[in-house]
Amino acid sequence: MTRILVTGGAGFIGSAVVRQLLAETDAFVVNVDKLTYAANLSSLPGAEGNPRYAFEKVDICDAAELRRVFDTHQPDAVMHLAAESHVDRSIDGPGEFIQTNVVGTFRLLEAARGYWSALPAERRQAFRFHHISTDEVFGTLGDDGFFTETTAYSPNSPYSASKASSDHLVRAWHETYGLPVVLTNCSNNYGPYHFPEKLIPLMILKGLAGEKLPVYGKGDNIRDWLYVEDHARALRLVLEKGRIGESYNIGGHNERTNLEVVRAICAHLDEMNPAGAPHDRLISFVTDRPGHDKRYAIDAGKIERELGWTPQETFESGLRKTVAWYLENRDWWQAILNGSYQGERLGLTEEGSKEEGAAL
Repeated sequence: MTRILVTGGAGFIGSAVVRQLLAETDAFVVNVDKLTYAANLSSLPGAEGNPRYAFEKVDICDAAELRRVFDTHQPDAVMHLAAESHVDRSIDGPGEFIQTNVVGTFRLLEAARGYWSALPAERRQAFRFHHISTDEVFGTLGDDGFFTETTAYSPNSPYSASKASSDHLVRAWHETYGLPVVLTNCSNNYGPYHFPEKLIPLMILKGLAGEKLPVYGKGDNIRDWLYVEDHARALRLVLEKGRIGESYNIGGHNERTNLEVVRAICAHLDEMNPAGAPHDRLISFVTDRPGHDKRYAIDAGKIERELGWTPQETFESGLRKTVAWYLENRDWWQAILNGSYQGERLGLTEEGSKEEGAAL
């Protein structure tokens, strides 16, 4: 039985990976998560008590605890998703991003290297370290072109710079020490169990509440959207079949402006929650984010050619499923809103943070 250590398995993308591994494979899953504000064990229904699941509340910056986890659980592979991920928060407080995304990745690499080096030859050969990253490390695009695996790194926010740093560390540990790694860089994810500081869940919940739907600037920044379950399937495929030392871009082929996304959400809410219609009357525009990247777009040709992956969901089908999920799972997000987070704009300057929430 394959034993897979997933860091950040209580987060948005990590929980999707854990849910799929438990539902669709025979793997034993070790979920290592610090349980920061955006992590939520209720995103893993049925995991607790599953004989193929173990949870370790551990900070990846804690070298001693990481060594204990590796020694205790003896994983055959690592999927590293633990990260601070919200750009606005990184602008306001970059130190935490450097600590988790850079120092934490270094600690994890060292723990994995020490563990891997001591494995018997056959298990050393089979071991994999999969580092999951973002397309934001490449910076911003103009009106044309796409990010490829050979695009030069040019991060523009503290968040993307910290993720770029972690990517470089992973590659260095492969080239210097021979650690068998694969890397992936993805476009913007959306779907169920998404913490409501990000654009799509934030707009859904504010729309349901009849509150203003704040959009940065003119709403003309463009993102490529990827349904989280499609992403999780791609990550599993790269772990299993990806070539050692290679990176793979994962995108949804779904470029939309932020304003187009918000209007599409409004259309779904009009249908599914007609009492609040028309929801697009709630759209408002707020001060733009500092250094807001204009456009991201992924060329996912390599993973399609080499591994046969393509997304199963279009943006329209994935967004419809997402809006429906939030309507059907009010207990999950109401528990979040009843706590410390109330949908406010997170991060940025003191003046900017007074505005209502916006994302991307």
